[in-house]
Amino acid sequence: MKSVARKPGSVPPSPAAGRGTKADKAVATPDPASQPAKRTGKVSSTATKRTGKAGGLLGPAAIEEIFRRFAAANPDPKGELEHVNPYTLLVAVVLSAQATDAGVNKATRALFKVADTPAKMVALGEDRVRDYVKTIGLFRNKAKNVVALSRRLIAEHGGEVPRDRDALEALPGVGRKTANVVMNVAFGEPAMAVDTHVFRVASRVGLSKGQTPLAVEEDLLHVIPPRYGVPAHHWLILHGRYTCKALKPDCPGCLIRDLCLWREKMVG
Repeated sequence: MKSVARKPGSVPPSPAAGRGTKADKAVATPDPASQPAKRTGKVSSTATKRTGKAGGLLGPAAIEEIFRRFAAANPDPKGELEHVNPYTLLVAVVLSAQATDAGVNKATRALFKVADTPAKMVALGEDRVRDYVKTIGLFRNKAKNVVALSRRLIAEHGGEVPRDRDALEALPGVGRKTANVVMNVAFGEPAMAVDTHVFRVASRVGLSKGQTPLAVEEDLLHVIPPRYGVPAHHWLILHGRYTCKALKPDCPGCLIRDLCLWREKMVG
């Protein structure tokens, strides 16, 4: 019998799930829309507005089962941006805005061979950095930011990438999403970078109904079991990129299809 290659993040549900465990039968939490929840430091998944085409929100048992399956399918998920240290990761993420990881990797393979530290990047100069990244969208402004943030790292952080979100966001070209990726991937912090894939998956599946990336980020940090906090970012991105795609989602091959609350999911 031939083995079948599986897409990243795609394995059949566990035998227990097939028998209809409590997690598989978990229903959406009651809608509190008629009694607005008080806002606290974090936005709970039941406090966000219920709009859009996805229906309801998952309860704790279903969320636990979703991430259990992700962990079973891919115990050690990795990001797809190539890097050799925290600095090159930071540069790669800055370059990846409105670009594909594959496109960024194609450009940075050559760039990082000659400039894998802030000092080397500054010595290379903006013009030459621009030549290396000219295949990436918005390359002129990105090259400018890469050299500028490299200078700031040297002047303010001893040439090291700071392990602090606020300090990262103070660097040229670095926003909250970029800072969260660096905090998560480089330093192993349970940070949640909400890109278009994470936003879509969270809404469709029933993990969040937040209307902004920040609201979704806060919801996910609130509902995801702590032991899955670090790899969860990768699982959600990979699931959105290869399975829960924007235009043609692979619902039949989805390992959490029975738990997903998206009303438009394909059942065949």
